[in-house]
Amino acid sequence: MSITHTIDLNIGFYDSVSVITKAEWQRIFSDQNPFTSFDYLNALEQSQCVSEQSGWSPKHIVVKQAGVIVAIAPCYEKSHSWGEYVFDWAWAEAYERNDLSYYPKLVLAVPFTPVSGERIGFDCCQSSLNKAEIIAAVSEFLNQTLGQGYYSSWHCLFLPKADYLNLAQDNISRLGTQFHWHNHSYQHFDDFLQQLVSRKRKNIIKERKALARHNLDFEFIGGDKATAAQWQGFIACYQQTYLKRSGHGGYLSAEFFYQIAKTMGASIKLLLVTKASDATTHQPAQLIASALYFATDTHLYGRYWGCLQFIDGLHFETCYYQGIEYAIANGLMVFDAGAQGEHKVARGFVPIETYSNHNLTHQGFSNAIEDYCLQEQRHIKQYMQQLAESSPYK
Repeated sequence: MSITHTIDLNIGFYDSVSVITKAEWQRIFSDQNPFTSFDYLNALEQSQCVSEQSGWSPKHIVVKQAGVIVAIAPCYEKSHSWGEYVFDWAWAEAYERNDLSYYPKLVLAVPFTPVSGERIGFDCCQSSLNKAEIIAAVSEFLNQTLGQGYYSSWHCLFLPKADYLNLAQDNISRLGTQFHWHNHSYQHFDDFLQQLVSRKRKNIIKERKALARHNLDFEFIGGDKATAAQWQGFIACYQQTYLKRSGHGGYLSAEFFYQIAKTMGASIKLLLVTKASDATTHQPAQLIASALYFATDTHLYGRYWGCLQFIDGLHFETCYYQGIEYAIANGLMVFDAGAQGEHKVARGFVPIETYSNHNLTHQGFSNAIEDYCLQEQRHIKQYMQQLAESSPYK
């Protein structure tokens, strides 16, 4: 489906990022966010992590003005709600109880990636319109698509606040929360610790000392410098941990990781955790755990981790403290260690708001869900206020 506006806009669906050139895609998504990059989304498609079979059929929205691409929105037709991290399972169950179909739906998102960023990329230099007008046009296009009767709804997840407010004018708005760490010009990890109240500071020191007794080595390696064996080690950690936790080997395949190692290696930081060799027992050094980070000039993103051996406190060290140390050493301002996890607060992370917008064709359910989201928003704001009052900082 495509529509043409009186302002010479043509909007339509494309079934793969590869239909668009990398140069055009990166012109639209010109920021450093790695997850909306051509290489990241293309790797998801090429590795079949997103496909009709996986329940993520690409339906990318492309906006052209006078024949030139001016905006793109990564979009997928979904046959389930896995891998989204803005939970609507209860909505789907309510539809089912009333003999209605919630799937398929359309989702503007980065698959399996609860990281905020542009969901409607826009090149202002190529358009006579502003971003708000482009967003309104995309919203109208989506609503017209729903009017065809095939999709129950559309959902735009983890978008910037300004875009969320624009979409909220005619669509349901939903608030969420995550926990991020902020670098206040720290020179060393101890500078950060000194900003914490005594009890929280002592607890972190205690956790790190307890883990130090296990004689582990932590090393960050650039994704483009890591060997095939090191990548295989990370993948083994990732898959084994997912298998124990969820009963499957993870949403992302080895092929996906090998592809981003080739195309995005410079922005990837692979953390390898090894147990030092033992001269007494002649045991060689062995991989214990690993984590995959992405870094830009300003942000560090902790995305995936896994371990081959459980050690108390290893997760906190691998996924939080090592990330904080890396951010400080490299002058990065924000560390996003992933979704959820109130336990992050005691370790120096602070709550931030996340945003999503939704539109459902069934008016009765739309009204009920809008009321639910308003109540949920009040609870989340109260929750964030409570967390702020119990801040770990002085």
